[in-house]
Amino acid sequence: MKAFAALLERLAFTPARNAKLLLLQHYLQRTPDPDRGWALAALTGDLQLRTVTPSLLRGLAAERVDGQLLALSYDFVGDLAETIALIWPGGAEDDPSLSQAVALLQGTGKAALPAAIAAMLDRLGPSERLAFLKLATGNLRVGLSARMARMALAAMGGPTVTEMEEVWHGLTPPYAALFGWIGGGAVPQGAALAPFRPVMLSTPTDLDELRALHPAEYVAEWKWDGIRVQAVSEGGVRRLYSRTGEDISHAFPDVIAEMGFEGTADGELLVRRDDTVAPFGDLQKRLNRKTVGKSLLASHPAGLRLYDLLTWQGRDLRSEPLMTRRAQLEAADFGSSRIDVSPLLDFASWDDLAALRADPPAAVIEGVMIKRRDSAYLSGRPRGPWFKWKRDPMVVDAVLIYAQRGHGKRSGFHSDFTFGLWRGEELVPVGKAYFGFTDAELIELDRFVRQHTVERFGPVRALEPRLVVEVAFEGVNRSTRHRSGVAMRFPRISRIRWDKPALEADHLSALEAML
Repeated sequence: MKAFAALLERLAFTPARNAKLLLLQHYLQRTPDPDRGWALAALTGDLQLRTVTPSLLRGLAAERVDGQLLALSYDFVGDLAETIALIWPGGAEDDPSLSQAVALLQGTGKAALPAAIAAMLDRLGPSERLAFLKLATGNLRVGLSARMARMALAAMGGPTVTEMEEVWHGLTPPYAALFGWIGGGAVPQGAALAPFRPVMLSTPTDLDELRALHPAEYVAEWKWDGIRVQAVSEGGVRRLYSRTGEDISHAFPDVIAEMGFEGTADGELLVRRDDTVAPFGDLQKRLNRKTVGKSLLASHPAGLRLYDLLTWQGRDLRSEPLMTRRAQLEAADFGSSRIDVSPLLDFASWDDLAALRADPPAAVIEGVMIKRRDSAYLSGRPRGPWFKWKRDPMVVDAVLIYAQRGHGKRSGFHSDFTFGLWRGEELVPVGKAYFGFTDAELIELDRFVRQHTVERFGPVRALEPRLVVEVAFEGVNRSTRHRSGVAMRFPRISRIRWDKPALEADHLSALEAML
């Protein structure tokens, strides 16, 4: 556990991407099997363990530490796992293996789990306790994506990132076959049927940047407000993947049933009623479900709007120019009215495209996608071939009403904020945000929270309604789960309005008008 704890700590406090990759590469090279496989699974979110709840951990800590001291410490630290790791008495500072910790969390029954966790904490020092508790709660936020983990593996020699990604979903922890392959062994056989292929991503742009490019070399299409998916139907196996490679087939059986083609298509998953694309809020009701009832399938029917082909009838098209792939896409017969092709837009200049972007035919369109005609389908985010020109974000001026400490590097600062809008003489919560501000602004916000707290609810502080922030967001939907009746999509704090009185913040009606 000592080596794993040191890795987590260094990753959390190392901002540079290349330095993170080197840290992980060295750990994987120096750590024996199966510990390195379990560590890799934990960092990439592929490790399935018995859920350890905050209430269970609080109960264990309350048996060892005075309750008032625990509450005060938690309020100061702001992170339950870190608080318990620091305040837990004693510790033999033994060094059990990561495999032993995983076996405990995977195999211990519910009744015996609390005592087993306490016994493990007794064996560990503070850093190792924190690593174990982060592992137990699944809260391993160290700024490392699954793709970055695969880049670290590729740096060890052998298979490339692309080669690994095409079999990744057929591999299981602790990845003995993967590490054998990296060490010069055989490719894992049958690792993935209908595999996920790494997606090609775009970079943001604006009109000023576009003017340096020749519009005749590019095509454009609408950016639909759904989720990016990869639809794979090969050898009788059908799968639907999110852009990060998560298999979401179980949540969309209606789409899977319509995938009667042989190939891999890139596109947008949408809820569609006849020819009308529904708002993202409708699609959200279908996401993150293990099963979908008949009534939801009927009321929220999903479909695919495609804009690229990666493979078709056994042929890999990714090295072909975009317009060659596009010709195959438009000629393909997908055999379903629930699957269609996203049309290209007619424009001769960037000003023409700007006019189209400013007046889209449907409110659910987020902007435009711009792609070089000769671009191959490359994994990752290459600079230049593909751009996204999103519509300008919606903004409101809201009042900060609650604050909570962050996690990891932000555990000493209040960085998670709830904001509200006026409804009559009352401020109604309308959203939460924890990014959009600089590190220097975070220090100022934290100082404001400490100086203007009027009440505490555990780790949450209620604030004197004085500070206005400009909140930018991508959309707004009706919501029965929120007291305000609306929910923002991707809210972030875009500006701190130190100059604006709270009474001049926006009213809820301004947000409702954006529906």
